[in-house]
Amino acid sequence: MNKPAYPHPFIAREGWPFLAAIVLLAVLVSLWSGWASVPLWVLAIFVLQFFRDPVRVAPDGDFNVLSPADGRVVAVEEARDPYADGRPALKMSVFMNVFNVHSNRSPVRGSVASLTYFPGKFFNASLAKASLENERNAMVLRTAQGHVVTAVQVAGLVAKRILCYAKQGDSLYGGQRYGFIRFGSRVDVYLPPGSRVRVAIGDKVWATSTVLAELPDVASAEPPTAAAEPIVASAEPGMAAAFGPPGRADSGAGNQRGE
Repeated sequence: MNKPAYPHPFIAREGWPFLAAIVLLAVLVSLWSGWASVPLWVLAIFVLQFFRDPVRVAPDGDFNVLSPADGRVVAVEEARDPYADGRPALKMSVFMNVFNVHSNRSPVRGSVASLTYFPGKFFNASLAKASLENERNAMVLRTAQGHVVTAVQVAGLVAKRILCYAKQGDSLYGGQRYGFIRFGSRVDVYLPPGSRVRVAIGDKVWATSTVLAELPDVASAEPPTAAAEPIVASAEPGMAAAFGPPGRADSGAGNQRGE
């Protein structure tokens, strides 16, 4: 599939207001007392690194499942996908700390079958219960081969704002930017049974560049269903975020699309 040129600046738009405010304050303070502005300049450097959004190149392969985020693999386990009718699935989770890139990318090429926001708590994202108890946004994708893949942005203890720019019916390519989670978080991916895992727990992964798994050659005949009701009972991992009204994630930047 032909992929459009990467449309986002190296510093994510989500960080521009923060950076502008800090730099302006640092300049004003430096005019009054040079040394007093040093902590603000240090903070500006931190904000720059947090909101960096580098170009990534996806490996070739129609069945590749790409990492949706930078971070560390914290779960690879059999589970049920609560957002696709509770079907059996392979669950893989990537934990992002405050030093990782926080731009989120589509794990596969496919169409958005459903998008659902779930209100919740703000437990530490590294805890198992965060996956199904924390605030989160679930995106169910269907690939051209018929596979159903779910990507879940999960908020955490520090990360309390999840942004999702995809809409139901959108067609996303593998590695396409579709969202952002501010200040640390986690992304869970539910894959069809039979998917071949290519990473291990503890591995560092990079959004778009790292292949988490390969989808099976034959898709399940089960059709994807509407997102499930919020489930609050699980021993799975997760993070935290802040959304808009129930039924949809915060659009964050109006009608912008992550591409």
